[in-house]
Amino acid sequence: MHPLALLVGIVALSHGALAAKAKRCTPPGPLENGKIDFVELQYQSTINFSCEPGYNLVGSKTSQCMSDGKWTGIFPQCQPVTCPPPPIPEFGVLSYRRSKPGNVSHFLDTITFECVPPMALFGNETATCTANGTWSSIPECKVVTCPTPIGIENGFIEFAVRRTYHYNESVSFGCQPTYVMEGSKHSRCEKSGNWSTKPICRAPCKIPVKKAVVLYNGEKKRVQNDLKEGILHGETVSFFCKNKEKSCAYTVDVACVDGNFTLPACFKERGFFSTLVKKDPSDMKPCEDEA
Repeated sequence: MHPLALLVGIVALSHGALAAKAKRCTPPGPLENGKIDFVELQYQSTINFSCEPGYNLVGSKTSQCMSDGKWTGIFPQCQPVTCPPPPIPEFGVLSYRRSKPGNVSHFLDTITFECVPPMALFGNETATCTANGTWSSIPECKVVTCPTPIGIENGFIEFAVRRTYHYNESVSFGCQPTYVMEGSKHSRCEKSGNWSTKPICRAPCKIPVKKAVVLYNGEKKRVQNDLKEGILHGETVSFFCKNKEKSCAYTVDVACVDGNFTLPACFKERGFFSTLVKKDPSDMKPCEDEA
């Protein structure tokens, strides 16, 4: 036999003997933020390491099962991608940034921006370190102005100065006496250059009867004496109505709605002579049930 062929045969036999004695390798443990791909765990089997998006593989990409049942080398790690210091918009500042050694930002770290007053921030106030090592969109800081605010009907602006107003500045409103304010008394200069919703001054109501006894805040009141100036928007009075069949009285509530007041259909204003001969519904016994 040729010597070379003999040598090859000896090597093959020794390799086969080694393979027969070789131990299986234990399944590789999990790779944090990555994955390990393998088919077999036999001698000379190879496993491959990879990382999830946003993480870099530090170490060898592969490892091989040795005859002693151990894997070659040291398993790698998946370390987060880093981002450089973020660009700061003109007239902007960082209002939040998590402090890390070396002032380094990692994948999924977030930062928060704000603008130097009276500048307005346009865009997302937060930016995130992305998987490719760059920051997501950075906002802008712009000048925003609003014109001198216009007054409101039946109201006024408190201490208003005729000038241009800047973003986030506000003015306060008030209502004329007996008018009720609905909504916030403050209006703010918004990013759009417009003022936020202004309040409304709701009108009071005159009670359209000459004489009547009503319930107001739980007490009997004479309209002609106690409520001749009317009631405020949102307030309620209760009229006494007569149930002729049962000879009793019941009440019907009526609210003042921005100057509008509607008498209940059951209410009958009494004339001079009827007050002399007939009992006022307010003095009658209350009905057990409303008519």
